[in-house]
Amino acid sequence: MSETGRHNTVSENLPSEHGAHAGGAVVKPDPFANPGLPPHEHRRQDIDDKAARHSERVVAGLFTLSMLGTTGFIACFVVFPVDKIVYVWPFGHVSALNFSLGLTLAVALFSIGAGAVHWARTLMSDEEVADERHRVDADDELRENVRQQWITGAKESGFGRRKLIRTTMFGALTLFPLTAVVILRDLGPLPEDKLQHTLWAKGKVLINSNTDQPLRPEDVVVGSLTFAQPQGLEESADDFQQQIAKAALMIVRLKPEDIKDRRERDWGHEGIVAFSKICTHVGCPISLYEQQTHHVLCPCHQSTFDLSDGARVLFGPAGHPLPQLRISVNGEGNLIALGDFEAPVGPAFWER
Repeated sequence: MSETGRHNTVSENLPSEHGAHAGGAVVKPDPFANPGLPPHEHRRQDIDDKAARHSERVVAGLFTLSMLGTTGFIACFVVFPVDKIVYVWPFGHVSALNFSLGLTLAVALFSIGAGAVHWARTLMSDEEVADERHRVDADDELRENVRQQWITGAKESGFGRRKLIRTTMFGALTLFPLTAVVILRDLGPLPEDKLQHTLWAKGKVLINSNTDQPLRPEDVVVGSLTFAQPQGLEESADDFQQQIAKAALMIVRLKPEDIKDRRERDWGHEGIVAFSKICTHVGCPISLYEQQTHHVLCPCHQSTFDLSDGARVLFGPAGHPLPQLRISVNGEGNLIALGDFEAPVGPAFWER
C-alpha cells in the first residue's frame, strides 16, 4: 500500500472533530442538553445514628451557649459600673461595661446562627430536587404541590422529633430579645409622669417671653401673636431648656364671635386664648400665624392648626390638636393660668 493510501485509511477511522458520522450525515452534540443531577452522596449523619446524635448535641450546645451569652449580657449590665476601665490585650484600656456587653452579645447572636447552620448542613435533608419554573399566578395544583413540599421539608428537618434541639432553640430565641430590653432601658431615665406635667399651675402669671414682664389683657390686641412662659422660669436655670420645651405658650386674641369652639371660649378671657407652642407632630416650635384665618403653621412639616376651633389639625402630619391652657385675670390685672395643660404637650407618645 502506498504512503498516500495509508494516510487516507487512518483519516477515515478517526472521529470527526465536528461530530460523528451516521449514515453519511454528521451528528452534532446538543450544547444545551440537560446534564442531569449528579448522584446523591449521603452524609455520615444520614447513615450513622451515632453521628446524627452527635450533631444534634452540637446544635443544642450552640443554642445553650447562646442562652448563656444572653444571661451573661444581662449580668454584665448589672455588675459593671459605667465608668470602670480595664486592660484587655490587645485592645488596651477599654470600658469594662462596653467590652463585656459586646462580647456576650456577640456570643449569643453568633451561637444562634452557628447552631442553625450546623443543623441545616448536618441533619436537614440535603438532597437536590429539580423543578420546572412555574407561572407567577399559581393554580390549585401548584399550591397543593408547594404545601406538600412544606410538609415534607418540615418532616425532614427533624424539628418534631429532635426535642433537644427544639427546646434549646426556643430557649435561645426567647432569651435573646431581652438584650434589646436592657439596651433600651439604658437610653436614659424613665419619663414616669414628667411628660404629663409642666410648670404651669393655678395662679402662675403669664410672662411675656420678649419683655420678661407680666402679660395684661390690654397688652394683647386682636390679630396679634404673643409668646409667654410661666412665672419663675429663668433662662439662667440649669433645666431651662427642658422646662421651656414643655411650657412654651402662645397667646392670641380673637373676636369672641369668631371662636367656634365653646370650651375654647370658656377657657379664655375676653377672646384671649392660650395654646401650647409645641407642635404635636415632632415637637417643633410653632411661630407662623395667619391673622385672617386664625391658622398657625408649624415651619418644620407644615402642620396647620385652627386656633378659632380648639386648635384642631387642618393639614399635615400632626395627629392631635394643640393643648389649651385655661387662663383668667388675677387681682392685679395680670393674666394667670388656672391649671396645667389639658393634655400632654408635644408629640404623641405611647401613653396616649
